[in-house]
Amino acid sequence: MSVEKVNLLGLTREKLGDFFKEIGEKPFRAQQVMKWIHHFGVDDFDAMTNVSKALRAKLKEIAEIRGPEIVSFNESSDGTRKWVVRVTSGSCVETVYIPDNGRGTLCVSSQAGCSLDCSFCSTGKQGFNSDLTVAEIIGQVWMAVKSFGPPASSEQRSVTNVVMMGMGEPLLNLDNVIDAMNLMMDDFSYGLSKRRVTLSTSGVVPNLLKMIGRTDVSLAVSLHAPNDELRNELVPINKKYNLKELLSAIDAYMESLPDNSRVVTIEYTLLAGVNDQPEHAEQLIALLKDVPCKLNLIPFNPFPHSGYERPSNNAIRRFQVMLLDAGFNTTVRKTRGEDIDAACGQLVGSVMDKTRRSARYEALRNEAVQQAEPEAVKMVDQAS
Repeated sequence: MSVEKVNLLGLTREKLGDFFKEIGEKPFRAQQVMKWIHHFGVDDFDAMTNVSKALRAKLKEIAEIRGPEIVSFNESSDGTRKWVVRVTSGSCVETVYIPDNGRGTLCVSSQAGCSLDCSFCSTGKQGFNSDLTVAEIIGQVWMAVKSFGPPASSEQRSVTNVVMMGMGEPLLNLDNVIDAMNLMMDDFSYGLSKRRVTLSTSGVVPNLLKMIGRTDVSLAVSLHAPNDELRNELVPINKKYNLKELLSAIDAYMESLPDNSRVVTIEYTLLAGVNDQPEHAEQLIALLKDVPCKLNLIPFNPFPHSGYERPSNNAIRRFQVMLLDAGFNTTVRKTRGEDIDAACGQLVGSVMDKTRRSARYEALRNEAVQQAEPEAVKMVDQAS
């Protein structure tokens, strides 16, 4: 009977040290093997030349270094890269690399699908299948770095930033996400600074509070609405944890950071005629007046049957200017990788949905199409 091998790709330095102790080896082997795996992208124990032949033979018997199974890869005309990878559950998730002015940001998924259902996000329409393992999360970084060939110098790293903004809600897979982020920041793996690793959440308040004392990565919050009534429609988790509770949790996490100069990033997807009006900007200014933050406005990226539209450039600029005039550092996110469906909100993968949400959405939509009622189609898309 064969014994399942341990995938070393997903072990933090501490857990890898424990693994070596359990097999009768010195814990310092963890540092050696981590460098081979993450610095050099090695998945073959025989290539680890500073590890004894006896240990290499033992590792081949009980362990492996197994990266993601790449189903497809596309590169956009603007240099954006998108991978579709299959995870253990059989579902597929997406990873996106975005180059911009010397910086390379990798958008990493944490779940197959998403257990939340924000109305304007195509991932949510796919339903939910599973949490990703640590190996499946950090494996996306390992895969992306390897795609650029031999390791470059630290000043020329291909991946300079990682954002937990891909498929899924990271705080609903908290333990695995924290281990993966610790690996990203470990000097024996990718050595990213805490300012260059960002966790984005829609507002899972209890787990945001659980981050305190366990990590000090940068925080981004998907807000998307300036009042509870509208946010209940766009981001349904707001019905469970309202804006007051969310802002209190943000304040507690930011206060816990040793560096008091850091600010939270507020993400706000602009939807034409929904949340992009002057009164919404005024409400947002009032809501965030005491929150040290920067705002990232995201013009909606259309996907089929979404029921929403992108605002005009004039409406986007008007909204931004109102925030700038109120003293907020406010940027408009560039749309990147749209030609390969890699833009924000467009990640869909291929999810074996356990929630039946995707089936319900399709059934309702098809019924509306058969009745040839365009307005009904739009209403279903917004409600599902």
